[in-house]
Amino acid sequence: MSIEVSHISKSFGSFAALNKVSIHVPGGSLLALLGPSGSGKTTLLRIIAGLETADCGSVKYEAEDVTSTPARDRQVGFVFQHYALFRHMTVFENIAFGLRVRKMKNSIISERVRELLRLVRLDGLERRFPSQLSGGQRQRVALARALAIRPKLLLLDEPFGALDAKVRQELRTWLRQLHQDIHMTTLFVTHDQEEAFEVADQVVVMNRGKIEQAGAPHEVFDHPANPFVMDFLGNVNVFQGRFHEGKVQLGGLSLDCPDHAKEGVGEARVYVRPNELDVHRTANGTQSLAARVQHVHRAGPIAKLQLANREFGINLNVEMTPERFAELAVVIGDDVFVSPRRVRVFSPEYVI
Repeated sequence: MSIEVSHISKSFGSFAALNKVSIHVPGGSLLALLGPSGSGKTTLLRIIAGLETADCGSVKYEAEDVTSTPARDRQVGFVFQHYALFRHMTVFENIAFGLRVRKMKNSIISERVRELLRLVRLDGLERRFPSQLSGGQRQRVALARALAIRPKLLLLDEPFGALDAKVRQELRTWLRQLHQDIHMTTLFVTHDQEEAFEVADQVVVMNRGKIEQAGAPHEVFDHPANPFVMDFLGNVNVFQGRFHEGKVQLGGLSLDCPDHAKEGVGEARVYVRPNELDVHRTANGTQSLAARVQHVHRAGPIAKLQLANREFGINLNVEMTPERFAELAVVIGDDVFVSPRRVRVFSPEYVI
């Protein structure tokens, strides 16, 4: 089932949580609402679920307008960050709750619960209580309970936010596999860009009640629409440069900038990701910026350097493979030369 959200606005007092937001969610897709706290993600999700009422705009499931339809009649499965399980009920009864409310036969309830226990990989744990489960197991119970009523769509609000890093990683993989098995239209809210990019088919980046960019994960990451998206999707190095004859002048560097070929002379803001900076011991006749090693961090699969650039008066963050770091053999205090492999350039009217 597809979802069409059109021109939704919502305010709480003087605070505008959403401002004329429109999105299309293709049927059977898994879409992530990504953004910082206060960007409107959860408010939008709750309006789609019918748990909040929009000030204006509409929500359609397929061609059916459900804007005024109560949440209980929308056939939506909703999963919260903190599980919201009934502590006095067993795993079986938690999953069966929605079916019992609908007064279904015991035989049908039993069959459906056992089917879901297999689906969420909790076979044999049906008699346990929530306090006897790990955080990851509790969240899978919450998902099974949401799926028990055979909803038209599944909505997840920061589903892994209360879990530690290892369990979050395991549940991401599990959720992706679950979605491939059931092909249910799913929306989930997260502020973790790695989580969104790993799990979702489509990513919608939100900020201050508006949509900054929407698209496939690789499109959003490789072609950020503006500085906010660029900055939000990971650590970046920011330079102040100038446009000149289709190029950007960055200190002593002159960088091609085909997307801004029509720009006249003026200010430019240049963004470079840490893994897109090359470091060399000597200039080697190439365009580069001089810098000094300030800090070295070698733990994990990526070596990280912090370099001080005097020309721009900024610190640069650089990431490289351990092999490249071993080859460079730099230590704190060494002078090096830095050159960008790829840059994103924005005009100064964009403000983060």
